[in-house]
Amino acid sequence: MLKIERVRLFSNSKEYLQFFILSFLFFCLSLLYEYYNYTKLHEFDTYITDAVVLRQYTKTKADGSKRSYQVLKLKSDEGFSFYTIASHKTPNYRAKKITIEFYTDKISFLAYLKGFFAYGKILSEQTTTPLRAEIAQKLEKIHPNSSIAALYKALFLALPMPNELQQHLSALGVSHLLALSGFHLSVLFGILFYLFKYPYSYLQQNYFPYRNRQRDLFFLIAPLLALYLYFVSSPPSLLRAYVMFLIIFYLYDRGVALFSMQTLFIVILLLIALSPKMLFSIGFLLSVSGVFYIFLFLKLFAHLNKRWQFVLLPLWVYLMMLPFSLYLFGNFSLYHPLSILLTALFSIFYPLSLLIHIVGFGDIFDGVLEFLLTLDTHALKIDLPREWFYAHIALSLATLYKKKLLLLLLFEALSASVYAIYYVTEF
Repeated sequence: MLKIERVRLFSNSKEYLQFFILSFLFFCLSLLYEYYNYTKLHEFDTYITDAVVLRQYTKTKADGSKRSYQVLKLKSDEGFSFYTIASHKTPNYRAKKITIEFYTDKISFLAYLKGFFAYGKILSEQTTTPLRAEIAQKLEKIHPNSSIAALYKALFLALPMPNELQQHLSALGVSHLLALSGFHLSVLFGILFYLFKYPYSYLQQNYFPYRNRQRDLFFLIAPLLALYLYFVSSPPSLLRAYVMFLIIFYLYDRGVALFSMQTLFIVILLLIALSPKMLFSIGFLLSVSGVFYIFLFLKLFAHLNKRWQFVLLPLWVYLMMLPFSLYLFGNFSLYHPLSILLTALFSIFYPLSLLIHIVGFGDIFDGVLEFLLTLDTHALKIDLPREWFYAHIALSLATLYKKKLLLLLLFEALSASVYAIYYVTEF
């Protein structure tokens, strides 16, 4: 039987150029809209907004006085993110909504896009508890261990974790697993697909056999996933995954090749065009980079059978993403390479953890998680040179066009791993 070959969306450079120009026009319009929102901040010396506290942690002043204060990261109802400081006696507002007034005189447009700092004053806490915060409170009751509760709140609700927990998971090399992304979205899609599949099949066979089942289920599930995206405040990695999910289905439904650099290129341009703030999002950078290396692996190792691809892909992604981890976070321990195994186990843990929380046995894995969270990782801060990081990105892009550079790319990535391990064992 002949296999139908899927076509490419863009067949020549002219079509690429047209799409790029159209994306650039949308980007300019989005930038103008962001600038309009920015000017509204400067109508008065101060600005009052309602915002959700994404992160709250204590810092000590660097002047030797040992006095402490609270740092709050907030996301306003208008969509911009910012930092402020408060007294060390400030109560825990994490995942709660507050009304805050802050000074706007020193906020530039670039800072507005990237996320700015402003001195402010908390006026009040919202009396009504949002659904997201209510679920967070239920998770705290199920898991008395605050670190385990914070882990599940990050996993299910996209709530930021305390700095100490974030650093520990970073030392284990698994912090990326808690950032909602394409894997999490695919699991949710799979669950919803099988929940709706059999009832819909019955209705289709008896009432409308002429309908396309896959297409109808997609149009049923896509809005539900969009609601979840809105519910968790649209983290960049999950937003990227959702847009790719929509594009992939659109291309699949029209017989276009799916898992390609072209698809990733389209998603990146569309997201940046619709939201210029993505240019400054570390989560967006890591998410896009992870997908890039998966597609690069499929391109370079297409000749391998599926079993070898399944075995080698986690190792490949780990090595390729390690320079990103070292440069951006720098937290490394000898347990870090075990993240290859932990990542594989996570593919079972995530859907299972969703199920056990739904049926009322959410604390089953608490013993194992407590063991992992109390490991003495002996983590150290490693400063990967900027030149090394940029060279890794340049070499990765070059390998996309020159397959002969693969060995050099592997050597460079392995060198970063050896450098990190040597640094930790020496100090």
